[in-house]
Amino acid sequence: MTRPFKGVFPVAPTPFTETGELDIDGQKRVLDCMIDQGIDGLCILANFSEQFLLTDVERETLAVTCLEHDDENIKCVAIAANSSSALGDTEANRRYIERYRELNPDDPTTLFNHT
Repeated sequence: MTRPFKGVFPVAPTPFTETGELDIDGQKRVLDCMIDQGIDGLCILANFSEQFLLTDVERETLAVTCLEHDDENIKCVAIAANSSSALGDTEANRRYIERYRELNPDDPTTLFNHT
């Protein structure tokens, strides 16, 4: 049974290293901090400015990191939107949706497609 949306669902920021690479350890610390603060849900890969600069590989890395690190007591919302390499590409968005569902089959991630 899908859990209803209820409570606080902040957008997780994406940390980067000084050289512009994804900071995966930093991302995990961000997630832990947000979970420790008592959030009810979490939004990842939202339409923040960096989302449109991420490559498909970086999006995959963030999705895997966040969905696998996700606490079972919170609902995770992953945004299936256009990446820098697939602007307006609904096929790419469909692939994102399928992949997010593969990563979280027991509690299907809520997905939005902004095309």
